[in-house]
Amino acid sequence: MAEKQLMIFALDDSDHSFYALEWTLDHFFPSPSASSFKLIIVHAKPNPTSVIGAVGPGTTDMYTMVETDIKKTAQKIIDKAKELSKSKGVANVACEILEGDARNVICDAVERHHASLLVMGSHGYGTFKRAVLGSVSDYCSHHAHCSVMIVKKPKPNN
Repeated sequence: MAEKQLMIFALDDSDHSFYALEWTLDHFFPSPSASSFKLIIVHAKPNPTSVIGAVGPGTTDMYTMVETDIKKTAQKIIDKAKELSKSKGVANVACEILEGDARNVICDAVERHHASLLVMGSHGYGTFKRAVLGSVSDYCSHHAHCSVMIVKKPKPNN
């Protein structure tokens, strides 16, 4: 049997991201033995300093509090992803929580694991919001050294 290719799924805490994960599990892992991919879910958590901002007196306590909160949130996101994967019959999912800017964390994970496919959700931001916030999926589609698939949540029919 050929060695399975590696897929990295970039996960954040948005509904779009979990929709994309469910879509990926349904389409690429219809039955665990039938998939030609090994799945690694990567979640980028922010650095506490980027959340707090300037360092000043009394910041150490704040830093510890924010760091603890970030760790708890990241673990909840990963636990939710593991639960979803398990409910779809995909039990052997590797998960990584990495600190830093999501764009760099994701592209670095692709390099480190020699992934052949990066999958991520799209927030569906408009042009202005995307220009202001910067698009992680846009950055990764240009900088990741593998194929990139962006799963979009369908717009509701009105």
